Amino acid sequence: MKRAGILNAALSGALARLGHTDEVLVCDAGMPLPPGVEVVDLAFLPGVPAFADVLDGLLAELVVEGAVAAEEVRAANPACHALLGERLPALAHVPHERLKELSRSARLVVRTGEARPYANVILRCGVAF
Repeated sequence: MKRAGILNAALSGALARLGHTDEVLVCDAGMPLPPGVEVVDLAFLPGVPAFADVLDGLLAELVVEGAVAAEEVRAANPACHALLGERLPALAHVPHERLKELSRSARLVVRTGEARPYANVILRCGVAF
């Protein structure tokens, strides 16, 4: 049994297969899932698991060199906007419709149970060396 880190077997394996510049969409329960992209669906109940908890777990295991969120998060979900700004200082913003288009090129989608709007971000993997 793993001692620490992400215990979900499907998610842990999917993260291990990521490489430099691969993208991961971390999304709320309402985000449309792009067709043909591997999805690890963690949603259990509305709000469980929370977007913040899943994001923090992923950031503890991934090297992230860039990130993109919907500009609508600023007004519609200020708490999520603040969280993203704290965790991802080089965060870029695009219209939500553009974020949905960009999500089609993700290598992995991690769906949370988050029930607040625009709690979505695309993480671009970096490299540890």
